[in-house]
Amino acid sequence: MSSNLRKPLIAGNWKMHLTLAESVALARTVKEGSANAPGEIAICVPFTALSVVAEVLKGSPVKLGAQDLHWESHGAYTGEISASQIKDAGAQMTLIAHSERRRLFNETDAAVNKKIKAALAAQLIPVLCIGETLEEREASRTFKVLQTQLEEGLKGFAPTDLAPLVIAYEPVWAIGTGKTATPDQAQEAHLFIRKTCSRLYGEAWASGLRILYGGSVTPENVDSLMSQPDVDGALVGGASLKPVGFLRIVHFQSPAGAKR
Repeated sequence: MSSNLRKPLIAGNWKMHLTLAESVALARTVKEGSANAPGEIAICVPFTALSVVAEVLKGSPVKLGAQDLHWESHGAYTGEISASQIKDAGAQMTLIAHSERRRLFNETDAAVNKKIKAALAAQLIPVLCIGETLEEREASRTFKVLQTQLEEGLKGFAPTDLAPLVIAYEPVWAIGTGKTATPDQAQEAHLFIRKTCSRLYGEAWASGLRILYGGSVTPENVDSLMSQPDVDGALVGGASLKPVGFLRIVHFQSPAGAKR
């Protein structure tokens, strides 16, 4: 079910790091070093840095993303940020349901569904994160977890609604641990995700869906991961804070004879 029409996407997730000055410096380095990259590039920065990084990226193909959003458009939700506020600050996309949001902040699939709806209404690209824990993988529940997160997170949408959607497969056991799913494990999960999306929304939509791998992506393993037919990019955590390493990931190289 692989498609040559899916343009790769490498997205950096800065998490809760960097001052404004550091954010500007790193964004400038990414912008200047991303010319002739084989795919699209995005950086998902803290809310406080959105507007200053947007200025740096102005006129650049590098997309700007937020790391979360609230599903309401406005109201008495102290400490939360709406989709329209994120867009006003210059963002073009947002992460939704990163595993840390699910695990540390008890984010539910019902909340995820509302956040996707809010992002789409604001014309933001939603990057839906899904993935299993180590316990779930060891209990052979990986596919069940992925299926549930997809079915509940995407409930009530039509394929036309979800045209901008990107999915990021994050095996929770591989995030920040230095452990990485093997290329074969990543491909197996990505193919299952694509087949599930095909069942839910049709093969035409699923074949064009970009599915990123996220989980200790490094300059050393990105080429082998990107050689897999259903891996369409990467969601990069810690390595996205290191300019040289992140730019090597951005300029990934597929082995001769691979899909790209």
